Amino acid sequence: MRKSIISFLLLAGFIAGTATADELKLADNAPDSYVVVKGDTLWDISGKFLKQPWRWPEIWRLNKAEIKNPHWIYPGDVIVLGNCDGKPCLRLLKNAKADGRGGNGKLSPRIRISSLDGDATPSIAMTSIEPFLYKPLIMDMASFKAAPRIAAGPDNRVMYTAGDQIYAVGLPEAEAGETFQVFRQGKEIMDPDQPKQLLGMEVTYLGDVRINRSGDVVTLNVVSNSREIQIGDRLVKSPERTFLNYAPHLPAQAMEGKVASSYAGVADVGSLMTVVLNKGALDGVDLGTVFFSYKAPRAIKKEDKTEPDRVTPPIKNANLFVYRVFPNLSYALVLDSTQPVNVGDVVRAEAAYTEE
Repeated sequence: MRKSIISFLLLAGFIAGTATADELKLADNAPDSYVVVKGDTLWDISGKFLKQPWRWPEIWRLNKAEIKNPHWIYPGDVIVLGNCDGKPCLRLLKNAKADGRGGNGKLSPRIRISSLDGDATPSIAMTSIEPFLYKPLIMDMASFKAAPRIAAGPDNRVMYTAGDQIYAVGLPEAEAGETFQVFRQGKEIMDPDQPKQLLGMEVTYLGDVRINRSGDVVTLNVVSNSREIQIGDRLVKSPERTFLNYAPHLPAQAMEGKVASSYAGVADVGSLMTVVLNKGALDGVDLGTVFFSYKAPRAIKKEDKTEPDRVTPPIKNANLFVYRVFPNLSYALVLDSTQPVNVGDVVRAEAAYTEE
């Protein structure tokens, strides 16, 4: 009964929230133009023009492909608010000096293609998410057990740090000079909706090692470590670092889930901190998907057993921007929080307003 009441309330809130959502609402005192400065993010810039920053693709009139590869925006570029077919839209006036075009002042939504461009404006604050971008963090047990492992050291010690030489097995194709990350099994993440269902296992990053000599038993040098490395710890090849530039957007279909975990077990999560959602790629989540989080409904105490079951209505407490996706889970950055986000809070992603 209680679950049905909660579902009804959430459905009612969803309908109420989307009934007037079709109109793209400009922010109060939205500027006619804005000069991009270093440190800006797409989310922050969108908030200067829109009351709903997650509707960034609409005001830029981006299609599905462009959401994954939006316009490159650089410090010094000018964003101009205009009117397209009776609706607000943005155009980009490139910085002539940065663009190297001689300064003809032409308005054009040109795209720069680059795999790594630290000067471009990111979607969200990179300093908040960079520690989570290039490490495994979430694995299933089968993948963990199958991963190459630290097998021995040069002496009887059981812990190793930067500068030590160690040995690993399970790397038959590894070559000298390649870099690998070391990680260790962490806590299991269970589905809040199905407590007996394991969604994934959080693993702890320990440091980086470099292959010195290949073979059946590989010789490694510990390049750096955040924690002491032990025999039995696992290895994964270090990924190539790229500049991630994806626009905040709503999914094609509505989704609902929960906050399954907070990184490092933080009880009250605030803005620019990370939460783990129990929705992932298999559910249709992709990079840049925006969820809204709501405080988990609480049962209202009855004064008489004849009273119906009641719960508190959902209260929105933050926007969540997905920046890393796993099969059954995703990492999301908390933005614009008004109350702490906690494990068990309801998350919802409304369907995109624009048609494909």
